[in-house]
Amino acid sequence: MGFLKNIFKTKDESIKSYEDFWNWFQRNEGDFFTVVKNRKDIEKGFFNKLSAKLGELKDGYFYLTGMYDDNTVELVLTADGSTKNIVFVEELVEAAPKITGWKFTALKPALDIKDVSIEMGSYKFNSDNLNFYSNELPNYPDEIDVTIVHNNLTEENKKEFLNGVYIFLDNYLGELDFLNNIDNLKIVGKSDAQKDLVPIEKLKNFLTWRQKEFTEKYDGVRYDTENDNHSILEAELENGNKLIAVINTELLNWDSKASHPWIAVLTLKYNGSNNNGMPNEKDYKLLDTIEEEIMVELKDVDGFLNIGRQTANGERDIYFACKDFRKPSKVFYAIKQKQSDRFEIDYDIYKDKYWQSFERFNNH
Repeated sequence: MGFLKNIFKTKDESIKSYEDFWNWFQRNEGDFFTVVKNRKDIEKGFFNKLSAKLGELKDGYFYLTGMYDDNTVELVLTADGSTKNIVFVEELVEAAPKITGWKFTALKPALDIKDVSIEMGSYKFNSDNLNFYSNELPNYPDEIDVTIVHNNLTEENKKEFLNGVYIFLDNYLGELDFLNNIDNLKIVGKSDAQKDLVPIEKLKNFLTWRQKEFTEKYDGVRYDTENDNHSILEAELENGNKLIAVINTELLNWDSKASHPWIAVLTLKYNGSNNNGMPNEKDYKLLDTIEEEIMVELKDVDGFLNIGRQTANGERDIYFACKDFRKPSKVFYAIKQKQSDRFEIDYDIYKDKYWQSFERFNNH
């Protein structure tokens, strides 16, 4: 299971759906099976062909492959830590047909601690040299803040060790649990540890307990939109351009922000160079129409709260706080596909339990 590769788009557009991809895969699975089982020229015989076809479907698929047992090849499709791509990986695997000799897995699964030992050059990452401790944050009690301690980390090798620890946790916890269950992560050497060390094999149980505690605390919590109060914030930037933000200030004062821990941001770039950074009338109307379309899809009753928008320097950012990241990933991707001929569009989804990235709006 040691092969990881990024997937890039190709010019050939024959693969347009999950069904198209799996039909192609079924026609070639016999050759792929032989290549992986014999470990013979996997790059040319499997990876190059797989990457081209997955790339036609969408950017952002990664994968690992190897023998699950003597008669079964496992293909693990992964988002490699990209939150906004997880739902597409899950959907592709869910659409997979049953093929004798193949096991398809969405996202890197959790492994038993005894099966996780990462080697990077002369460095090793395993239960013999890794420990952890948790940190309590009085102002942010729901955040799961963890410090990982490696016996041999120093300032000189810190960069390599950060990468190694992340790979270790990805395999030990599993890709999805690593993403969901740790909010803040710090990695230090043994000499810099500030609390008693806990063996790394106890991390899974600790995270499961904290996540269960968090889920029970916010189960059924709903935000009442009846008293929403939107404020218009205006500023002049250093370059002389305007900044206008329309923010639900009542929502920013909500005491249960952590129940919607995922922040989704859609960024649309327009030509604002001749208008103090603001959109022209035509763009303004289209930007508002796009936001209205998003609001139809991402409803507050379903766990998606519209925080507001900011417009400045030729960009509009639209902000949502979400209970889950899957639907906004799909909605924003669809908007990008639909409007890419009119605007340059990007989006991001990240965890921010206390919405600290919006504190700048509370200062106005």
